[in-house]
Amino acid sequence: MKPSLKPANPNFSSGPCTKRPGYNLAALDTSSLGRSHRSSLGKQKLKLAITETARLLELPEGYRVGIVPGSDTGAMEMAMWSLLGERPVDVFAWESFGSGWVNDIAKQLKLESARSFTAPYGQLPDFSQANPEHDIVFTWNGTTSGVKVNNADWISDSRSGLTICDATSAVFAMNMPWNKIDVATFSWQKVLGGEGAHGVIVLSPRAVERLQSYTPPWPMPKIFLLAKGGKLIEGIFEGATINTPSMLCVEDYLDALAWVEDIGGLQAAIAKSEANLQVFRDFVAQNDWIDFLAESADICSNTSVCFQLKATEAQVKSIVKLLESEQVAYDIGAYRDAPAGLRVWCGATVEQSDLEALLPWLSWAYQEVTQ
Repeated sequence: MKPSLKPANPNFSSGPCTKRPGYNLAALDTSSLGRSHRSSLGKQKLKLAITETARLLELPEGYRVGIVPGSDTGAMEMAMWSLLGERPVDVFAWESFGSGWVNDIAKQLKLESARSFTAPYGQLPDFSQANPEHDIVFTWNGTTSGVKVNNADWISDSRSGLTICDATSAVFAMNMPWNKIDVATFSWQKVLGGEGAHGVIVLSPRAVERLQSYTPPWPMPKIFLLAKGGKLIEGIFEGATINTPSMLCVEDYLDALAWVEDIGGLQAAIAKSEANLQVFRDFVAQNDWIDFLAESADICSNTSVCFQLKATEAQVKSIVKLLESEQVAYDIGAYRDAPAGLRVWCGATVEQSDLEALLPWLSWAYQEVTQ
């Protein structure tokens, strides 16, 4: 039978992701709107976003946080263009965005000493191939495959190269081993449900040292510059951003950070996301027509959860359209480059009760389309 109870919030998109529970646009402080981002107030707001990010993520002493343009993509390309080229590079990819970094390194930067290690959707590549003397580029969570890195044991503590990690759908939802990561990037619009267009870059002291001792051989656009004349551009990490930020987006981000604090901090946000995944684990165990795209439980993402169905591609598309027309679930089709299936966001801004309400609708829609 057709279910009667619908999710209170049907927004299950994997980016931009749903706002935090109880979000109210009218509650944002608008005192910085219409002011220069270089004013004392603007810098104060940006600096607060930086310091609160570092505090809530429990970053080690000496790590820097900067706000940069271009969302996570801008932050990752800024890192690669600024840091790579000094030594060989090992890049690991198992889904669409990781493949984009492979393409950047091979075809844009044209690094002849680069090696790529790939795996199909649902799997992880062989991380044992990582050379500690090389720079390493990888994603922590494959947003389009629902596959995450389950540990960082393969990263050497005595490495001489840098590790550059695209962590956009992992930060604030998974425990990050910061001692293993020299550069991490993410965007507000993923795990925290913030607004798009802005990226965050986190640098270890080792990454800062590279920036100040190495100058890339290629031209650098102004918005990619992290260092100049052998010195770190400190303003980026103190609230003087390279490109004009939206102060409304900054206020929105500060609201999200305050919410993380209110629910109990980083570990509470992680626990909420993992509890959401458990809802789907139980559902998959009870239904033979749906399964995770991830091939094993230990690498299954607890944010961008991807599913494969016993259905044709056309049937899957019909299921997605049917759920949207019923105003039950929006934007849950698989990413365009991924295998046909469903992708449901389970980060901390999603309420468990909404996922539980969604489950009967998934079963109903599947039966409606395939029977």
